[in-house]
Amino acid sequence: MTTSQGELLPGTRRALLHRIAVAQAEGRAPSLVAAVVRDGKPVWTGARTSVEGHAPDENVQYRIGSITKTFTAVLVLRLRDEGALDLDDPLEKHLPGTGVGEATVAELLAHAGGLAAETPGPWWERSPGSLRPELADVLGERPLLSAPGRRFHYSNPGYALLGALIEKLRGASWEEVLRREVLEPLLLHRTSVRPQAPHAGGWAVHPWADVMLPEPTEDLGRMAPAGQLWSTTGDLARFAAFLVNSDERVLSAESLREMRTPAAPHDAADVASGYAYCLGMEIRRRNGRSLVGHTGSLPGFLACLMIGVEEDVAAVVLANCTSGPLLFSVAADLVRIVAEAEPRIPSPWKPLSDVDPSVLELTGQWYWGTHAFALRLTADGLVSLGPLSGSGRRSRFRPNGDGTWTGLEGYYAGELLKAVRRPDGSVSHLDLGSFVFTRQPYEEGAPVPGGVDPEGWRGIG
Repeated sequence: MTTSQGELLPGTRRALLHRIAVAQAEGRAPSLVAAVVRDGKPVWTGARTSVEGHAPDENVQYRIGSITKTFTAVLVLRLRDEGALDLDDPLEKHLPGTGVGEATVAELLAHAGGLAAETPGPWWERSPGSLRPELADVLGERPLLSAPGRRFHYSNPGYALLGALIEKLRGASWEEVLRREVLEPLLLHRTSVRPQAPHAGGWAVHPWADVMLPEPTEDLGRMAPAGQLWSTTGDLARFAAFLVNSDERVLSAESLREMRTPAAPHDAADVASGYAYCLGMEIRRRNGRSLVGHTGSLPGFLACLMIGVEEDVAAVVLANCTSGPLLFSVAADLVRIVAEAEPRIPSPWKPLSDVDPSVLELTGQWYWGTHAFALRLTADGLVSLGPLSGSGRRSRFRPNGDGTWTGLEGYYAGELLKAVRRPDGSVSHLDLGSFVFTRQPYEEGAPVPGGVDPEGWRGIG
């Protein structure tokens, strides 16, 4: 019997509605809209509003602020995958003359380039981009606060530089490149640089009285790649599905995994709270669950897109107020409600259609010294190596096509795993970045560094 996961149960839907209703009422938001995605498909939308008889739907645009950075990062990773740049390239190699060219592309993506958080005044979010026509106007006289690569320091100007980099390498505007390479292939027709009707107006709500003030809506100019976009819960739901499941026309699954991997050195307080920044995405911990995505804000608007990757549940929440409901908490709770009320039903187990015998013979138990490890062949064509029990170093490895594998995560990220064979073709041991793994602990005759005592194992007499 097959159970459909397309529709949420009535109790789950009511819990989701209750959560956004509380957020809108207690946060005093003029309106709040939300969507939930499960298994790559939208399964719920909801809205609450202060306007009698009218509620925005999944096609109404809101400004999404810094979620724009994730779109910009996708464009940069596309350039990397095409060979137009390397993430370790200094900016100066491709965009000379900025004065901050020693920062690498990866450091700018991860807010580790040492740049200031904001542009020189006036506040760029509430002033026209025409006041900052050149990159020099965005960076100011003192753009670097610390040496690149030393620490995480969120920088909006850093993403203005990445937008300029995209324009230089593509020979077209950031807006044009984004539309052609991301928005159109993913069918994000309601995501745009400028508002398109129907769209919400941005408001400031008085902190001590239930009255409102309209916020200005500025074109951000050079700062657009850091926070310009308008979008809808419908479009962001599709974008969230892409960030999990990929679309080879836009970006590979491997590159998206890289985008979701921590990439910046963080302060102790961030580490303790479970926060880390990746390549255009951020990871946050809440109630024992890792969530990856991005938050956003501009005067008059708040936005959040968060994904529980393990559960394949994503939530999008948008509001049209400068401050009020804590949208990360709302999005995290929407993911939790679905994940806990309706746990993911795994796909049926299926055997591999084919297997390389030379890889299959490597599976099973191995020892690094006396520490027992298991090597497994996974259904996605990777191999994994990790402790048989307890905690310890573990990683998945992708095949390189020459009988070796490269580590994808943790201590072994980028390290080479290879099987070393004897003259007769049999496997002697595994070599992982100079670590020798043998079939028996300190196996006799194996090239164990430091050698093996010839008297062998013994007790105490």
